[in-house]
Amino acid sequence: MFLENTVNPKEQFGWIEVICGSMFSGKTEELIRRLRRAHFAKQKVEIFKPAIDVRYDNEMVVSHDANEIRSTPVPSASNIPLLADGCDVVGIDEAQFFDEEIVNVCNDLANKGVRVIVAGLDMDFKGNPFGPMPNLMATAEYVTKVHAVCTHTGNLAQYSHRKSKDDSLVFLGEVNEYEPLSRAAYYRATVKKKTKKVNQTKAVGLNNSKKNPNV
Repeated sequence: MFLENTVNPKEQFGWIEVICGSMFSGKTEELIRRLRRAHFAKQKVEIFKPAIDVRYDNEMVVSHDANEIRSTPVPSASNIPLLADGCDVVGIDEAQFFDEEIVNVCNDLANKGVRVIVAGLDMDFKGNPFGPMPNLMATAEYVTKVHAVCTHTGNLAQYSHRKSKDDSLVFLGEVNEYEPLSRAAYYRATVKKKTKKVNQTKAVGLNNSKKNPNV
């Protein structure tokens, strides 16, 4: 369970909290919950998200179950420090889509006394560490890993399986494009996809050989 840091008036440094997990695991929901508590405590709060994330709204950070909070879309991590000037708490959603500079930005803010709360996918659809998230998790004081429920087995899910054929690393989508899977279900889905791809390649080669028997 995450416990907020005890506020020491003599301590001039802030800290970093990372909320990570697969898609549909409640990362943004938890981010919004923490930010609302800080706002209720009359702390100055700002939240940022990458400008490319326009799935639900251009400006609002919106969770999958429709909770929302106003944010500032930014094209890169370097835009955040100036906009966060004077803040007590800074929230950052979809951190995996930012460049590596986001790590320095978060640490600089924390060193200036800001509480930084970051949410993002820890793995991409291939099961690899996603963008700057590993470095953010390594330098954070607190890391909370949340889980979805596997759509195949009902067990805890930590993988974001892409159902579409798009192979781009950055591909915004929802339930039609992604599903959360457990380790076992993700392994089976990956093997099935590879087998299907191999069979399709063989079928194309066979058709080509029939069309050009002399090649």
